[in-house]
Amino acid sequence: MKRILSGALAALFASGAIAAEPHPHWGYQGEDAPAHWAELDPGFETCALGRTQSPIDIRNAQRADLPEIDFDYRAGPAEAVNNGHTVQVNLPDAGGIDIGGAHYALVQFHFHTPSEEKIDGESFPMEAHFVHKDAEGHLAVVAVMLKQGRKNAALEEIFDALPAAEGGSLALENLDPSTLLPNRQGYYAYTGSLTTPPCSEGVRWQVLKQPVEVSESQIEAFRKLYPMNARPVQPLNGREVRQSRS
Repeated sequence: MKRILSGALAALFASGAIAAEPHPHWGYQGEDAPAHWAELDPGFETCALGRTQSPIDIRNAQRADLPEIDFDYRAGPAEAVNNGHTVQVNLPDAGGIDIGGAHYALVQFHFHTPSEEKIDGESFPMEAHFVHKDAEGHLAVVAVMLKQGRKNAALEEIFDALPAAEGGSLALENLDPSTLLPNRQGYYAYTGSLTTPPCSEGVRWQVLKQPVEVSESQIEAFRKLYPMNARPVQPLNGREVRQSRS
């Protein structure tokens, strides 16, 4: 487990899902595509050999008495960075979440298009991953589906000035991550992995049921930078997927 967690923490700031470029290069097309990640570096072998990989297609989730996610996000400075795989918003002091007595600090959030998770086979135009870690380094991701609709005012400052070049950044003086969440926070839960190399496992996933709206122009602004940056869904391999009763 220590080896898995150390890999996950390294990826937290080194991968497109989670900011300096790892070596060798990986991507989503051609010889660098997800099907070849494990071939690119021995450290990426979990991408092929792992048994609890993410993302997944969420089907037939069993209703359960899951604990509520207690969001305790707070406003503060942030930095949006184009890391070569996505636009990632780093948050030095933005609060966190509590789930069933476990506390995780919010570290960053980033975007994928189309959504990596599917729900009953349905894909969404985009997905945001809010990445958290606890004091021991365990990771928890809250995924928010983004559907086309009204312009998202909470994302306006970011999407109106997305850093176009790899390595480019945008300073944000006062970002409140709680404004990016849906009103209802029921969720699906399963144990998975990072969705980018090194695909480290042991990640606690919470996929919110209610999507958040973004406008067509906001989706297109991101797709000008990253037309597709989603890993295909992975086999469940017998994993249980549960859903909250709300």
